[in-house]
Amino acid sequence: MPIVKITGPGLSAIGLSVALLWGCLIGERVITRDATRERTRVVRELEQMRLERQASPVSVPVLRRALRARMALG
Repeated sequence: MPIVKITGPGLSAIGLSVALLWGCLIGERVITRDATRERTRVVRELEQMRLERQASPVSVPVLRRALRARMALG
């Protein structure tokens, strides 16, 4: 003998609640996956920008000696 009988509208409400819960869980996974992809893309883009900004020498630096009067021994 059941204490409480679930009515048609009550069963429909439970079914709707379960469907909404599954929709939220699936939506959360999609959002998390997209956020992870976006984060990976941004990190790669920042690394590329950092590599592009590194200064590269135009030519090999020339060592210049100070012009001094040379002293002769003797």
